[in-house]
Amino acid sequence: MDDAVVAKDIDGIVVAWNPAAERLFGYTAREMLGESIRRLLPADRYDEEDLILERIRQGERVAPFFTKRLHKDGHLIDALITVSPVRDGNGTIAGASKIARDAAPILESQRRVRESEERFRMLAENISQFAWVAGPDGRAVWYNKRFHEFAGLTPEELDSDPRARLVPAEHLERVSERFEQAIASGEDWEDTFPMRGQDGALRWFLSRAKPIRDAAGKIIWWFGTNTDVTEQREQAEQIQLLLMEVNHRSKNLLSTVQALARRSVDNNPEFIARFEERLRSLAANQDILVRRAWREVPVRDLIEVQLRFLPGKMAAISLEGGDCALMPRAAEVIGMALHELATNSLKYGALSAADGRVAISWQCPPAGEGFVIRWIESGGPPVATPERSGFGTTLIRDVPRHNLSATVDLDYRPEGLCWSLTCSADVIAHAAA
Repeated sequence: MDDAVVAKDIDGIVVAWNPAAERLFGYTAREMLGESIRRLLPADRYDEEDLILERIRQGERVAPFFTKRLHKDGHLIDALITVSPVRDGNGTIAGASKIARDAAPILESQRRVRESEERFRMLAENISQFAWVAGPDGRAVWYNKRFHEFAGLTPEELDSDPRARLVPAEHLERVSERFEQAIASGEDWEDTFPMRGQDGALRWFLSRAKPIRDAAGKIIWWFGTNTDVTEQREQAEQIQLLLMEVNHRSKNLLSTVQALARRSVDNNPEFIARFEERLRSLAANQDILVRRAWREVPVRDLIEVQLRFLPGKMAAISLEGGDCALMPRAAEVIGMALHELATNSLKYGALSAADGRVAISWQCPPAGEGFVIRWIESGGPPVATPERSGFGTTLIRDVPRHNLSATVDLDYRPEGLCWSLTCSADVIAHAAA
């Protein structure tokens, strides 16, 4: 056997000593047979042997326990020991059989487990977020100290469903439904919703949970966190209000400019009409940028906003391109160009004819060398190169070249205008892989 097996009489005298005992304790069988088992006991454990022998005499088995024993060279051994009474043919207790095993690997493993658990608890109890662990069914089995401090619920209340007590009724159904969907699908869960603390205050939390899987891929736990984002939401709302105020004042300024233009050139209605259209394009750009907090603007959204003054013509316009978004400055420049192209097409180009068509397409990195957008007309009246370039050409060609360092091709083909813009990937805020 790999375990040390030792037999002793009821006085503790060794009567059997297997090879594994020689390896564990360092004494040979010849050295131990006939000697007291106390030879292996440290001085502070003599009482332990007395208790063992007393229980053996009463016919009791000593369940496995960890203890210390002396090696022949004097160093202490961690040992896991089990002792059972041995009876003779008449049923009289004649001695004891002891099985001993080197407990060092077991104790080391237990030490590592304790350290790991202590590190986890130190982290979980001191992070700013609420942390919790749930079983495969999503039912929570542990919450960290910060969650308890916030919720102020009894263990029984936490064991039921804390969401029902913490989440306001108007959010509860949506939150519960999304969480249950994540549990059923095994996908990561993320949601933002308010919870009411024991002080009655309502605070907003970004909540996440990840499934923990075993080697076979089966979900065995869910680990979740709730991060207080109340202040960030309030700041975002304040910023949004400021942006809306700036947008409102900017539109008032555009209205003033519009009124001045009318008074200055009231004998040129065509100029006034084109000027007002361009102001509307600027206002549309501002609206979409404010709605997106002056961050990136999806290309498709930008096109749809700039062409919404063509409700009866949208069926003649096709859109094709990847999922990517433009930086604010690029959205302004390209949005103005698209609006100008649409206005010209409605008056003179493909959109002025019943069978006219416009195809708008774009390519996002990494599909190409950079960002590319095209406007191609067909089915309209014959196209000719204009004799002079006006402000419209400046918006379509010159402004993108100057502001975006773009390459702009403007081809007045007889079968339909073709405009394309190519610039570096720097104008892209994000793109689908």
